[in-house]
Amino acid sequence: MRGCAVLPYDLATMPGHKPTIGKRRQSWRQSLLGGACLVFCLLTIRVVALQAFTITSGSMEPTLLAGDFVWVNKAALGSRIPFTDIRVPGYSEPRRGEILVFDPPHDDTLMVVKRLVGMPGDTLAMRDKTLFVNGVARDEPYVLRTDQPDLSTGAMLWQRQIVIGGPREDYLPTRDNWGPLVIPDGRYFMLGDNRDNSIDSRTWGLLERWRLEGRIVVRYFSYNRDSYRAFPFIREIRWDRIGTRPR
Repeated sequence: MRGCAVLPYDLATMPGHKPTIGKRRQSWRQSLLGGACLVFCLLTIRVVALQAFTITSGSMEPTLLAGDFVWVNKAALGSRIPFTDIRVPGYSEPRRGEILVFDPPHDDTLMVVKRLVGMPGDTLAMRDKTLFVNGVARDEPYVLRTDQPDLSTGAMLWQRQIVIGGPREDYLPTRDNWGPLVIPDGRYFMLGDNRDNSIDSRTWGLLERWRLEGRIVVRYFSYNRDSYRAFPFIREIRWDRIGTRPR
Protein backbone atom coordinates (compact mmCIF):
# COMPACT_ATOMS: atom_id res chain seq x y z
CA MET A 1 0.00 0.00 0.00
CA ARG A 2 1.28 3.33 -0.96
CA GLY A 3 1.54 6.08 1.62
CA CYS A 4 -0.04 9.49 1.15
CA ALA A 5 2.35 12.36 0.76
CA VAL A 6 1.40 15.62 2.45
CA LEU A 7 2.64 18.55 0.46
CA PRO A 8 3.29 21.99 2.02
CA TYR A 9 1.01 24.80 0.79
CA ASP A 10 0.26 28.47 1.42
CA LEU A 11 -3.24 29.07 2.82
CA ALA A 12 -3.33 32.48 1.26
CA THR A 13 -3.03 30.90 -2.18
CA MET A 14 -5.92 28.49 -1.73
CA PRO A 15 -9.07 29.32 -3.71
CA GLY A 16 -11.69 31.14 -1.65
CA HIS A 17 -9.34 32.00 1.22
CA LYS A 18 -9.06 35.63 2.39
CA PRO A 19 -6.35 37.09 4.63
CA THR A 20 -7.41 37.70 8.28
CA ILE A 21 -4.89 40.43 9.18
CA GLY A 22 -7.11 43.21 7.84
CA LYS A 23 -10.10 41.89 9.77
CA ARG A 24 -8.10 41.74 12.98
CA ARG A 25 -6.99 45.32 12.57
CA GLN A 26 -10.53 46.41 11.86
CA SER A 27 -11.82 44.54 14.92
CA TRP A 28 -9.15 46.15 17.11
CA ARG A 29 -10.08 49.60 15.83
CA GLN A 30 -13.78 48.96 16.44
CA SER A 31 -13.06 47.83 20.00
CA LEU A 32 -10.97 50.93 20.66
CA LEU A 33 -13.65 53.18 19.19
CA GLY A 34 -16.34 51.45 21.24
CA GLY A 35 -14.31 51.88 24.42
CA ALA A 36 -13.73 55.56 23.69
CA CYS A 37 -17.45 56.07 23.07
CA LEU A 38 -18.28 54.35 26.36
CA VAL A 39 -15.84 56.55 28.29
CA PHE A 40 -17.23 59.64 26.57
CA CYS A 41 -20.81 58.67 27.44
CA LEU A 42 -19.92 58.01 31.08
CA LEU A 43 -18.09 61.34 31.38
CA THR A 44 -21.02 63.13 29.76
CA ILE A 45 -23.44 61.55 32.22
CA ARG A 46 -21.20 62.55 35.11
CA VAL A 47 -20.85 66.13 33.91
CA VAL A 48 -24.43 66.93 32.92
CA ALA A 49 -26.71 64.28 34.47
CA LEU A 50 -25.73 62.26 37.55
CA GLN A 51 -22.81 62.34 39.93
CA ALA A 52 -22.02 60.37 43.08
CA PHE A 53 -21.12 62.18 46.30
CA THR A 54 -20.07 61.01 49.76
CA ILE A 55 -21.26 62.75 52.93
CA THR A 56 -18.25 63.39 55.17
CA SER A 57 -19.60 65.62 57.95
CA GLY A 58 -22.53 65.77 60.36
CA SER A 59 -23.86 69.21 59.44
CA MET A 60 -26.98 67.70 57.82
CA GLU A 61 -27.81 65.20 60.57
CA PRO A 62 -30.16 63.47 61.00
CA THR A 63 -31.19 63.75 57.34
CA LEU A 64 -27.74 62.85 56.01
CA LEU A 65 -25.11 61.02 58.03
CA ALA A 66 -21.38 60.82 57.53
CA GLY A 67 -20.91 57.70 55.43
CA ASP A 68 -23.99 58.19 53.26
CA PHE A 69 -23.32 57.80 49.53
CA VAL A 70 -25.77 59.71 47.35
CA TRP A 71 -26.62 60.28 43.71
CA VAL A 72 -27.06 63.91 42.71
CA ASN A 73 -29.23 64.94 39.78
CA LYS A 74 -27.20 67.63 38.02
CA ALA A 75 -29.44 67.84 34.97
CA ALA A 76 -32.34 69.22 37.03
CA LEU A 77 -30.74 72.59 37.79
CA GLY A 78 -28.26 72.70 34.93
CA SER A 79 -24.57 71.89 35.09
CA ARG A 80 -21.36 73.57 34.08
CA ILE A 81 -19.01 72.13 31.49
CA PRO A 82 -15.64 71.70 33.22
CA PHE A 83 -12.94 74.31 32.53
CA THR A 84 -15.45 76.61 30.80
CA ASP A 85 -18.09 79.19 31.72
CA ILE A 86 -20.66 77.31 29.64
CA ARG A 87 -23.66 75.99 31.56
CA VAL A 88 -26.05 73.34 30.25
CA PRO A 89 -29.61 74.57 31.02
CA GLY A 90 -31.60 72.58 33.56
CA TYR A 91 -35.20 71.49 33.28
CA SER A 92 -36.34 72.92 36.65
CA GLU A 93 -35.65 75.66 39.17
CA PRO A 94 -34.53 75.38 42.82
CA ARG A 95 -37.34 74.86 45.31
CA ARG A 96 -37.49 75.92 48.94
CA GLY A 97 -36.90 73.03 51.31
CA GLU A 98 -34.96 70.75 48.98
CA ILE A 99 -31.46 69.45 49.68
CA LEU A 100 -28.86 70.74 47.23
CA VAL A 101 -25.19 70.25 46.46
CA PHE A 102 -23.36 73.45 45.63
CA ASP A 103 -20.04 75.21 45.24
CA PRO A 104 -19.69 77.40 48.36
CA PRO A 105 -18.36 80.96 48.08
CA HIS A 106 -15.77 80.54 50.83
CA ASP A 107 -13.85 77.56 49.37
CA ASP A 108 -13.52 76.71 45.67
CA THR A 109 -12.14 73.25 46.46
CA LEU A 110 -15.28 72.01 48.25
CA MET A 111 -18.69 70.72 47.30
CA VAL A 112 -21.18 71.24 50.13
CA VAL A 113 -24.69 69.96 50.82
CA LYS A 114 -27.30 72.01 52.71
CA ARG A 115 -31.04 72.70 52.64
CA LEU A 116 -32.39 75.62 50.64
CA VAL A 117 -34.50 77.77 53.01
CA GLY A 118 -34.44 81.23 51.43
CA MET A 119 -35.47 82.14 47.87
CA PRO A 120 -34.99 85.47 46.06
CA GLY A 121 -37.37 88.03 47.58
CA ASP A 122 -37.97 86.09 50.81
CA THR A 123 -37.75 87.69 54.22
CA LEU A 124 -35.91 85.42 56.67
CA ALA A 125 -35.41 85.57 60.42
CA MET A 126 -34.56 83.22 63.26
CA ARG A 127 -35.81 83.59 66.81
CA ASP A 128 -34.58 81.17 69.49
CA LYS A 129 -33.69 78.54 66.88
CA THR A 130 -37.06 78.82 65.07
CA LEU A 131 -36.87 79.84 61.40
CA PHE A 132 -39.38 82.36 60.06
CA VAL A 133 -39.98 82.73 56.32
CA ASN A 134 -42.01 85.75 55.24
CA GLY A 135 -43.21 86.16 58.81
CA VAL A 136 -44.41 82.58 59.25
CA ALA A 137 -42.67 80.05 61.52
CA ARG A 138 -41.51 77.03 59.50
CA ASP A 139 -42.39 73.51 60.55
CA GLU A 140 -39.05 71.71 60.26
CA PRO A 141 -39.32 68.15 61.61
CA TYR A 142 -35.98 67.28 60.01
CA VAL A 143 -33.98 69.80 62.08
CA LEU A 144 -31.69 68.71 64.92
CA ARG A 145 -31.52 71.21 67.79
CA THR A 146 -29.41 70.93 70.91
CA ASP A 147 -28.98 72.79 74.18
CA GLN A 148 -25.75 74.45 73.14
CA PRO A 149 -25.53 78.11 74.18
CA ASP A 150 -26.12 80.71 71.50
CA LEU A 151 -23.01 82.09 69.83
CA SER A 152 -22.04 85.30 68.07
CA THR A 153 -19.32 85.57 65.45
CA GLY A 154 -17.94 88.40 63.40
CA ALA A 155 -18.43 86.31 60.26
CA MET A 156 -22.17 86.94 60.54
CA LEU A 157 -21.85 90.71 60.24
CA TRP A 158 -22.19 90.48 56.44
CA GLN A 159 -25.94 90.32 57.20
CA ARG A 160 -25.91 94.05 57.94
CA GLN A 161 -26.02 94.67 54.20
CA ILE A 162 -29.43 93.01 53.74
CA VAL A 163 -31.07 93.37 57.16
CA ILE A 164 -34.33 95.29 57.11
CA GLY A 165 -33.63 98.88 58.09
CA GLY A 166 -29.91 98.43 57.43
CA PRO A 167 -27.04 98.68 57.00
CA ARG A 168 -26.97 99.17 60.78
CA GLU A 169 -23.98 99.19 63.09
CA ASP A 170 -26.14 98.10 66.02
CA TYR A 171 -27.23 94.86 64.28
CA LEU A 172 -25.43 92.01 66.07
CA PRO A 173 -26.69 88.62 64.81
CA THR A 174 -26.10 85.34 66.61
CA ARG A 175 -26.37 81.72 65.52
CA ASP A 176 -29.93 81.33 66.88
CA ASN A 177 -31.21 84.91 66.57
CA TRP A 178 -30.82 86.98 63.41
CA GLY A 179 -32.74 88.91 60.78
CA PRO A 180 -35.10 89.81 59.39
CA LEU A 181 -33.11 89.67 56.15
CA VAL A 182 -34.42 90.31 52.64
CA ILE A 183 -32.89 87.94 50.09
CA PRO A 184 -31.84 89.83 46.92
CA ASP A 185 -32.72 88.70 43.42
CA GLY A 186 -30.65 85.82 42.14
CA ARG A 187 -29.47 84.81 45.63
CA TYR A 188 -30.24 81.82 47.86
CA PHE A 189 -29.94 81.14 51.59
CA MET A 190 -28.80 77.68 52.80
CA LEU A 191 -28.94 76.08 56.25
CA GLY A 192 -27.74 72.76 57.63
CA ASP A 193 -30.30 70.55 59.36
CA ASN A 194 -27.92 70.15 62.33
CA ARG A 195 -28.47 73.81 63.14
CA ASP A 196 -26.09 74.11 66.08
CA ASN A 197 -23.24 72.39 64.24
CA SER A 198 -23.43 73.73 60.71
CA ILE A 199 -21.41 76.40 58.93
CA ASP A 200 -23.83 77.77 56.36
CA SER A 201 -25.32 80.95 54.91
CA ARG A 202 -25.55 82.46 58.38
CA THR A 203 -21.78 82.94 58.27
CA TRP A 204 -20.50 82.70 54.70
CA GLY A 205 -23.41 84.43 53.05
CA LEU A 206 -25.72 83.99 50.07
CA LEU A 207 -25.34 81.80 46.99
CA GLU A 208 -25.51 82.87 43.38
CA ARG A 209 -27.65 80.70 41.09
CA TRP A 210 -24.66 79.37 39.15
CA ARG A 211 -23.19 77.80 42.29
CA LEU A 212 -26.04 75.29 42.61
CA GLU A 213 -24.87 71.92 41.26
CA GLY A 214 -27.85 69.63 41.72
CA ARG A 215 -30.37 67.99 44.04
CA ILE A 216 -29.88 64.76 45.94
CA VAL A 217 -32.18 62.01 44.66
CA VAL A 218 -31.28 58.82 46.52
CA ARG A 219 -28.85 57.12 48.91
CA TYR A 220 -27.25 54.20 47.14
CA PHE A 221 -25.03 53.08 50.03
CA SER A 222 -24.44 53.93 53.69
CA TYR A 223 -22.14 52.74 56.45
CA ASN A 224 -20.99 53.92 59.86
CA ARG A 225 -17.99 56.00 58.87
CA ASP A 226 -17.11 56.77 62.51
CA SER A 227 -16.91 53.13 63.60
CA TYR A 228 -13.70 51.87 65.17
CA ARG A 229 -14.30 48.33 63.93
CA ALA A 230 -12.17 46.95 61.12
CA PHE A 231 -13.69 47.19 57.63
CA PRO A 232 -16.73 49.26 58.68
CA PHE A 233 -17.84 49.57 55.04
CA ILE A 234 -18.57 45.84 55.23
CA ARG A 235 -19.42 45.27 58.90
CA GLU A 236 -21.25 48.53 59.63
CA ILE A 237 -23.56 48.88 56.63
CA ARG A 238 -26.77 50.83 57.33
CA TRP A 239 -29.12 48.66 55.31
CA ASP A 240 -32.22 50.64 56.27
CA ARG A 241 -30.87 53.78 54.57
CA ILE A 242 -29.90 52.25 51.23
CA GLY A 243 -32.28 53.13 48.42
CA THR A 244 -34.04 55.86 50.40
CA ARG A 245 -34.49 59.47 49.39
CA PRO A 246 -33.46 62.22 51.84
CA ARG A 247 -36.25 64.67 52.60
